[in-house]
Amino acid sequence: MKPSDFIHPEDAAALRQMENIPGFATLVKKILAIGIENLQYGVNMASSIRLSEKQLPQLYRHLPPICQKLGIKEPEFYLQMNPMPNAWTSGDTRIYITMTSGLVEMMSDEELDAIIAHECGHILCRHVLYHTVAGWLTEGLTGVLGDLTLPIRYAILYWSRKSELSADRAASIITSPEVVASTMARLSGGPKSITSQIDMQEWARQADEYEKIQNDGLWNKALQLSVIAGLDHPFSAVRVREILKWGESEQYRQIKNGGSLFNPSAHVCPNCGSAVEDDWKFCRNCGQKL
Repeated sequence: MKPSDFIHPEDAAALRQMENIPGFATLVKKILAIGIENLQYGVNMASSIRLSEKQLPQLYRHLPPICQKLGIKEPEFYLQMNPMPNAWTSGDTRIYITMTSGLVEMMSDEELDAIIAHECGHILCRHVLYHTVAGWLTEGLTGVLGDLTLPIRYAILYWSRKSELSADRAASIITSPEVVASTMARLSGGPKSITSQIDMQEWARQADEYEKIQNDGLWNKALQLSVIAGLDHPFSAVRVREILKWGESEQYRQIKNGGSLFNPSAHVCPNCGSAVEDDWKFCRNCGQKL
């Protein structure tokens, strides 16, 4: 499957704008040179439980079929003891997914599939490197790197918010828009015993009401921008509205009815298994000559 089959147009536009910012490539190289990737990988390896066929296989077995359907190389998969429900994908040379025990306890099996597919969607769309950079910037690297980050920080966070909409689409391809919306309900409102009866369309309309407030004059727009500019994820109501809307589109119906999702002729890198475009000379994930 190719990212172009489902990527959200705002994600694609924000990525182009971000990569064209003077100094962006320099910043990414500088962050990678610091060695934080190896630091975080080592800490995650030592403090979390790596899932496999031998280690908590009932959880691990969610991952392989999702990777196979999306056409990506299987990342390392970890469980972290943390009551806060969360999942994330990190790394560049070694990509890994980590989910918390709080997430596993709160979600149904189908909802876990949606969340894991969301993270795999980030891998398929090649979001992971820039997401990792965005995470480092929000965790305090701005002060370490100096003024170089100032013109880039908000641009990469803006793109990060838009990239989540593409990953939600990947999750809905593996499961459904309704299941993706239900995961948002769990994360926003609590366990299924409380949130199972949420009217998703009514919740999505809250995003419309929010936009009215946001666009009610320059002052209100500035106030709302001051709140969201430092966030790396969009608000949940916005995500629910976007995924339910896409679920009604012809693009989604074509993908679910066959499309390129299970196309055996889809191009993948012979070395790492990542999806590649027809005009690439080298794999942008591992550098393999194509």
